[in-house]
Amino acid sequence: MVSGSGLPGLRGVDHIGITVPDLDAACGWLIEVLGCEHLYTLGPYRDDTGNWMNDHLGVHPRAVMEQLRLLRCGDVTLEVFRYAAPDQRREVPRNSDMGGHHIALYVEDLDLALAHLHAHGVEVLGEPTASSGPSEGQRWVYFRAPWGLQMELVSYPNGKAFEREERR
Repeated sequence: MVSGSGLPGLRGVDHIGITVPDLDAACGWLIEVLGCEHLYTLGPYRDDTGNWMNDHLGVHPRAVMEQLRLLRCGDVTLEVFRYAAPDQRREVPRNSDMGGHHIALYVEDLDLALAHLHAHGVEVLGEPTASSGPSEGQRWVYFRAPWGLQMELVSYPNGKAFEREERR
């Protein structure tokens, strides 16, 4: 019998995994520019004769997860991978592509964080946008990591409109 109450025991998101083309450069940027903290490193993982990589990770059977590093970024843990695979695609998906994604980082002061990104030469997409409707009170702006991953700064220090409505 299937229950409609959701995933039993769900407590939240444990980590976000991202694959990068250059692990040293990506982790260096995440640590130096964003302020992430390195927790630990693992790898390599491979299966040279069987199908473990495909069965467990959905990648080519001869793919090699060369190394992964876990980084803490505020209250989010990033699992940063470097893979080598015979069928590896290297284009970065846009938000509008299937599988597209972004990572949104909450900051207390959006303008101060944005100035920090500009000072580090980070590509910022447009100017900060003030949301309206249920998200009124929120400001946000997108930026790109050096390898193309879209990220977002978001701030709503006084809450969002829908949160104020829920409290009434």
